[in-house]
Amino acid sequence: MVNDSSTAVVQVEDLRKRYGNLEALRGITFEIKAGEVFGLLGPNGAGKTTTIEILEGLRQADSGTVRVCGMDPAREQNALKERIGAQLQNTVLPDKIRVEEALALYASFYQSPASIGLLLERFGLGEKRQAFFEKLSGGQKQRLALALSMVNNPELVLLDEPTVGLDAQLRRDIYHLIERFREEHRTTLLTTHYIEEAERLCDRVAIIDHGQLVALGTPRELVQKSGKDARIEASFANPVPTDRLLQLDSVVDCREVEGKYFIRAQPTAVAVAALVRFLERENNSLLDLHIAQPTLEDVFVEMTGRRMEGEEKETGDRR
Repeated sequence: MVNDSSTAVVQVEDLRKRYGNLEALRGITFEIKAGEVFGLLGPNGAGKTTTIEILEGLRQADSGTVRVCGMDPAREQNALKERIGAQLQNTVLPDKIRVEEALALYASFYQSPASIGLLLERFGLGEKRQAFFEKLSGGQKQRLALALSMVNNPELVLLDEPTVGLDAQLRRDIYHLIERFREEHRTTLLTTHYIEEAERLCDRVAIIDHGQLVALGTPRELVQKSGKDARIEASFANPVPTDRLLQLDSVVDCREVEGKYFIRAQPTAVAVAALVRFLERENNSLLDLHIAQPTLEDVFVEMTGRRMEGEEKETGDRR
């Protein structure tokens, strides 16, 4: 699949949605270019699922403009469904439907479906083709959900929290599948509240909180724009007074805990060079050095004043 990367497959402008007194979306604007993996990152309750359901045509926006593959999801659902694939948070199928039967059923909804045999092979479900849905593990159900989203060979894939509830190994398996979408230049929208997931998978990330888009860019751009400094963790052969380390070029802050020194610096390279020169002058030496750069988690905290974990569910998204 080849796409013109300059083309916007999804265009969202001033999107708003309210459920009674809850303002789930408060004027968000973004676009997704052809072939990129785009992430909506935010805690439960941020507005991610409401956004993706509007793009799929499952919900009506109160106001704003939405174009998906050049179409209005609210008015052109039948035409749009041929060009998009979607994996919802919870894929529920009859307990006694077999894996191959589910794929055949979904394939019957489309004019030009993909090969069921190829889908079974691609998503690692060949040995489970005759297994009942109720007998599948959580990871197998999630791979089936992804296979169902690809049954019409879509231009755009919409994935709503595709790895939620999976253990680390199964999550990595799903990551590999999503990375193949990028290799195929298939446009992908991914919602997630996992920082690592967004950093690893997404070409660009929109951080969303309480229905508002608070930051947009590549993971690297967002981190570079952050006011957070890099953190240097070091230990030395001989103790060093922290006030002397604070005098080094580019060092912003320093503290010592049980013989380990935690130094905040900007720019990092200048501080490390100054530290090495200082230790040489003092006939001291490094025993250990670790540099931790700011992460998307730091960006989120800076933008919202709170951490990603432990957020309440988004009532308006009817999860």
